[in-house]
Amino acid sequence: MTQVAVTHKRDESSRTKAERKPAPRADARPRLVSIVCPAYNEESGILDFHRAVRKTMTALDQPFEVVFINDGSADRSLELMQELKARHSNTTIVDLSRNFGKEIALTAGLDAARGDAIVVIDADLQDPPDMIGALIDGWREGYDVVYAQRRARNGDSWLKKATARAFYRLMRHAGPVPLPENVGDFRLMSRKAVDAVCALRERHRFMKGVFAWVGFPSKVVLYDRAPRQAGSTKWNYWKLWNLSIEGVTSSTLAPLKISTYVGFLVAGAAFVMGVFFLVKKLFFGEAVQGFSTLVVVLSFLGGVQLAVLGVIGEYLGRVFNETKNRPLYFTNSIDFSDVEPAAKSRIEECVAEPRRIA
Repeated sequence: MTQVAVTHKRDESSRTKAERKPAPRADARPRLVSIVCPAYNEESGILDFHRAVRKTMTALDQPFEVVFINDGSADRSLELMQELKARHSNTTIVDLSRNFGKEIALTAGLDAARGDAIVVIDADLQDPPDMIGALIDGWREGYDVVYAQRRARNGDSWLKKATARAFYRLMRHAGPVPLPENVGDFRLMSRKAVDAVCALRERHRFMKGVFAWVGFPSKVVLYDRAPRQAGSTKWNYWKLWNLSIEGVTSSTLAPLKISTYVGFLVAGAAFVMGVFFLVKKLFFGEAVQGFSTLVVVLSFLGGVQLAVLGVIGEYLGRVFNETKNRPLYFTNSIDFSDVEPAAKSRIEECVAEPRRIA
């Protein structure tokens, strides 16, 4: 059994504001909960995931739909989704035209979700579906975002835990809004919060930063994360490194500011060194010696210049991609569930041709 602990701790970004608990919602439960699940080559776990979700939602007596996003899978993931759709009409399938990556796939799922409460969860069952009841309790209390915070990360190596801790510490101090530590994509959001997230259409997407940026009253639910039950992770350290760079550069201008400070610091040090050697030459008559020292200093300055240019290039490349104004994704098909929606999805509401989503 998953151990669950619930706390009324508010998001750190709101602690400076006056503490005010939101008014409870009048509805005893959401009219429809959308379970959004991006999937890439998850054939070994999709059936078990769907079974666990059905068991949880049946026990809660909660109307729901499952929104699968096939992110260009090369295995039988799409075929299994279609089999589930044939047996369970409350299944929506968004079939992307290729692999766009998890951040875009998650956006596509939020666009297609039609519930008035939306739960984001992965198919690997590391985030247990039986936590959904606690998330819905937070929604009922009036919170627009109820995020699940990992109390333990079972199955993760010490290196992954250490690098994750360092990343969240960096984002807590460098970003415009602090990211909750040890929080992934697993969370529940109200329709208002999802509409706000879907209104942000930047191409370089770091969804944890987007979720934090929109704000709204939030609540923490603590849980112990289980090891992956089937298949293998798609996130190697290289991909995680690139995701961390994406997170930093898409959420804050801190690297540019640090580059400026480093430039001034190096220039100041060079000026002091120049004055020192000039005074030494004038008063002591010693010739300036040390070819190796000169090479080291020049190499250091060149390295700093290239690093700063690299940081500028990262931001310039993102500006370039944004100015193209390309759609976030294309779909082969979108097969909606047969349940009565609590609200129209963004795809239904804003786009006449669902194959091209801005």
